[in-house]
Amino acid sequence: MDRMKGKICVVTGGARGIGRAIVDKFAEEGAAMVFALDVNNSAFPELEAGKSNVRGAVVNVTDTAGIQAFVDKVVAEFGRIDVLVNNAGITKDGLIQKMSDDDWAAVIQVNLTGVFKMTRAVAPLMMASGSGAIVSISSVVGLDGNIGQSNYAATKGGVVAMTKGWAKEFARKGAKIRVNSVSPGYCRTTMIETVPEKVLEPIIAKTPLGRLAMPADIANAVFFLCSDEAVFITGQVLRVDGGLVL
Repeated sequence: MDRMKGKICVVTGGARGIGRAIVDKFAEEGAAMVFALDVNNSAFPELEAGKSNVRGAVVNVTDTAGIQAFVDKVVAEFGRIDVLVNNAGITKDGLIQKMSDDDWAAVIQVNLTGVFKMTRAVAPLMMASGSGAIVSISSVVGLDGNIGQSNYAATKGGVVAMTKGWAKEFARKGAKIRVNSVSPGYCRTTMIETVPEKVLEPIIAKTPLGRLAMPADIANAVFFLCSDEAVFITGQVLRVDGGLVL
């Protein structure tokens, strides 16, 4: 398939889990280059193996200078960035009375400020070229809340709010920049491996489709919103939760 043919794509948190699935999907669909950004390069050799259009890059989404250096390097080589997926995220859960200032700040920095910083660096390029697609990963927790996740819920709700504002801001003066968000339900990734099965069982039981999401389920939704098949979709939040919340 070649529905991403010729596109230069950037995926944060791209070495594992949902991010890895998105990188693989874009590469399979013929992207000219997919940059998988992560703070750790240990997964890059496997990620890049056999793919001439995938390249790992060590970038911390909280590091303004590092982000700009990366963007400048991509522009110097390719002249543009067509697709940005803000996927990098962390959790530091706890009931509010047990959540430290450091745990609050760490999640805010990566999940919210990191999305802002990456988009701030890339969006002007897209606006100058007149086209582009940005998808940021939110969560059903950002839409519906969850016990013990004040910090995470705040960041994911903030991602939704920024998405809607950016859809308006980046389309000014005729620029065709589309900005959307995908809100996954519970997904089988390393992040969820710490959750006991006894906690997941009732979630699965009340999910109409009867299972947790797989990374590919989320990647397919992100791909659609980034592709030309979604050229008239912007400012939207797409739940991919198997019907968990109806």
